[in-house]
Amino acid sequence: MSSLRIIDIAVNLTDGMFKGIYNGRQCHVADIPAVLSRAWTAGVDRIIVTGGSLDESKEALAIAETDGRLFCTVGVHPTRCKEFEESGDSERHFQALLSLAKEGIEKGKVVAVGECGLDYDRLHFCPAETQKKYFEKQFELAEAVKLPMFLHMRAAGEDFCEIVTRNKDRFTGGVAHSFTGSAEDRDRLLAFDSMFIGINGCSLKTSENLEVLRGIPTERMMIETDSPYCEIRNTHAGMKFVKSVWSAKKKEKYESDSPVKGRNEPCYVKQVLEVVAGCKGINDVEYLSKILYHNTCRVFFPQDLDTAGDSLLESGVISENN
Repeated sequence: MSSLRIIDIAVNLTDGMFKGIYNGRQCHVADIPAVLSRAWTAGVDRIIVTGGSLDESKEALAIAETDGRLFCTVGVHPTRCKEFEESGDSERHFQALLSLAKEGIEKGKVVAVGECGLDYDRLHFCPAETQKKYFEKQFELAEAVKLPMFLHMRAAGEDFCEIVTRNKDRFTGGVAHSFTGSAEDRDRLLAFDSMFIGINGCSLKTSENLEVLRGIPTERMMIETDSPYCEIRNTHAGMKFVKSVWSAKKKEKYESDSPVKGRNEPCYVKQVLEVVAGCKGINDVEYLSKILYHNTCRVFFPQDLDTAGDSLLESGVISENN
């Protein structure tokens, strides 16, 4: 068992790949229990399951209820914001999200509003004006339930930050996850005191990505896999820092005790931790993991902040002035 404690803030356990379905074809049995077992062994302490639509958020909550270490988000991804209007009654759709969020909060499972934001790389799914309208609407949801936000920003830094600025008093902080932006985008996000930046394999592809990463203070960072997507590949610049490896099998030769080749999963968040440490010149990976764990508790698990903070104070990772 690992001595690390890691929180993977973004896992798409509702995705068909975790049901063994790839491109509409059943290749192996559903295997969430096996995926989670590898994660816990690797040092993952908690997982936040991503909700990206009303129906997906319902499924994410159902999955989160199966294990005390699983939590989830409720919200609508920018590429799916047309569902508000396609529902026939956008306000009723919003109220359904609100009701689901309240239900999940009562169960101790919903920890954020999202995944929501702007994605101008994929406007063929949803036009920019629709994305902006319902991104802003979801701040109303965050304000109503007093939760932080789990945010998505792709090729939309200026509009994204303008909307966040306009609504900064309506939410309790959040994370811009799966960050792949420029140094300018990074600095725009860091200008919001309550904003953190989520790093995964997509954040670590190029030498330029790594240079941007070096400018993110560790106290403003979280880590994630965004699995089954965003794995760290052999061609990625960050791969040179990876130390932990798993023997993966092709999906056609599936074995429950091995990861599926080409499918990211939460155990690999340990690789993200190793790349961040290597890139920033931090030799003690456990030291870094404690900082990131504390960051994540600050936003999503404030009820555990005293415990996390006490642990860090005892280890000397943070000072009482931080």
